[in-house]
Amino acid sequence: MGEDNYVDILKQHLKTSVRKLKLGCQWVFQMDNDPKHTSKVVAKWLKDNKVKVLEWPSQSPDLNPIENVFVELKKRVRARRPTNLTQLHRLCQEEWSQIHPTYCGKLVEDYLKRLTQVKQFNGNATKY
Repeated sequence: MGEDNYVDILKQHLKTSVRKLKLGCQWVFQMDNDPKHTSKVVAKWLKDNKVKVLEWPSQSPDLNPIENVFVELKKRVRARRPTNLTQLHRLCQEEWSQIHPTYCGKLVEDYLKRLTQVKQFNGNATKY
């Protein structure tokens, strides 16, 4: 995926997701330091759309709740044992749509615990 694809995804889904998750006006967007995320094109779109972005250290998987969502998605899809790419794609979409917003909300609520543990372990791996 390139930076233009990423901007298209943001245009199509960011504000819709904010509404669905009922985040109100005081939300902060989190993304990692992938080059497409930090490109000038993306930075301009975020600035033009007044999206507040969380500063993010590189190489910090324990701080990224989406990693937990991906693990959950993989577990659900693997349990359904797809046998080809078409089925894998369909199952990923089905299972993704079944991950409830409260699950994601819980990951965000636990963020302070996550930060504390990363600090306690001096940036090394944690239980998250």
